[in-house]
Formats: sequence, structure tokens, C-alpha cells
Amino acid sequence: MNLARAQQILNADEKIDVELNGVSVWIDSIDAEEKTAKVHAEHQPADTRVVPVEELEEVK
Repeated sequence: MNLARAQQILNADEKIDVELNGVSVWIDSIDAEEKTAKVHAEHQPADTRVVPVEELEEVK
């Protein structure tokens, strides 16, 4: 995923499905300078990770 699309998903009013390595995640924040996103597994909000935005996939 590119940085602009990740930012759109973060700011969207509706839920847009995103996966990291086949696991559904929520984007919590984005660091545009580092091109990373802080994410957590959909059903595990305490399990946060910082990953490169390019590793995220939008589920269509």
C-alpha cells in the first residue's frame, strides 16, 4: 500500500479492511517521514506494531 492510501484509510469514516500478512489490522497512526504505520490486530488492541506502510494490503 502506498502512503497516501494508508492516510485515506486512516481518515475514512467507514471501515476499510486492511491486512498485514493475512491478519486483519487497524491503522492507528502514520509516520509520513518514516513511511511507517502503527497498527494493531483487529481483536487485540493492546498488540500494536510499527510496520512499513508498503507491507499493508487493502482487502477488496
